[in-house]
Amino acid sequence: MKIRQRVVPPGWYPGTEEETRETIERYLRELGAPTAMESPEGIAGVVPHAGWEFSGRTALEVLLHIRRPVDTIVVVGGHLSPSAGILAAMEEGYETPLGLLPADLELLGVIERAPAIHFHEDRSADNTVEIQLPFIKYLFPESRALYLRAAPANDAIELGKKIKIAAEKLERTVAVIGSTDLTHYGSNYGFSPAGRGEEAVKWVKEVNDRSFIENLIEMDPEAALEDAARNQSACSAGGAVAALSFAREMGVREGELLRYLTSYDIYPNESFVGYAGIIYSLPI
Repeated sequence: MKIRQRVVPPGWYPGTEEETRETIERYLRELGAPTAMESPEGIAGVVPHAGWEFSGRTALEVLLHIRRPVDTIVVVGGHLSPSAGILAAMEEGYETPLGLLPADLELLGVIERAPAIHFHEDRSADNTVEIQLPFIKYLFPESRALYLRAAPANDAIELGKKIKIAAEKLERTVAVIGSTDLTHYGSNYGFSPAGRGEEAVKWVKEVNDRSFIENLIEMDPEAALEDAARNQSACSAGGAVAALSFAREMGVREGELLRYLTSYDIYPNESFVGYAGIIYSLPI
């Protein structure tokens, strides 16, 4: 059995089963779970992918709102150029500190056969998907997962549509999680259009990140892709847009912002990153 091994170092998320469980359970207490898990209706969401101590609570809160049971959770990351197409991990399972998370390669096969999508095997080390996998293994121990990355282009919109079609064909209950961080601001990232200090933080929160978030909430994938490209407001817009597109095809009318913060709120520094947690729920 071919397994995709962990590549992100333990500083990003815990390295042992005991520490992983303890960390997740601490986050759950801080989030007030299990209240958030009583009747979740989410079918898709957008999560950040920084180290757990910066953005893990936000990602976990979104996952708590995903409906249960769910057969497969598709995680769509990014860190790709617009021409990269769709990358897919071809392994039969993914290593996590909590044990093996099985892959739904049957679902992948149906998606791959869909026209208008260009797939490539993902052989690169990347954090955007991997960092979510222990959360999924903990919250959805009976579910499978699918590891994808999407370029910030029309391919991401098409991917969301094709996941919906493939899930229906296989009679799968599927959720899609898009993984992106927001504005990367400061000298570390070569992007400082609003100067430094509190005014820069305010601009990121109230202008640059807000615009991209509003596009996701209003479910406008084209505007979200354009915003990210024009304003450097997301590092992995393709992942977010794939989740949005799937949700829209499923009949969701708007997203809900569950949590927003920046790394500056945790560790003040002239270079910082924005994080948002968004859920897409079926109308009641």
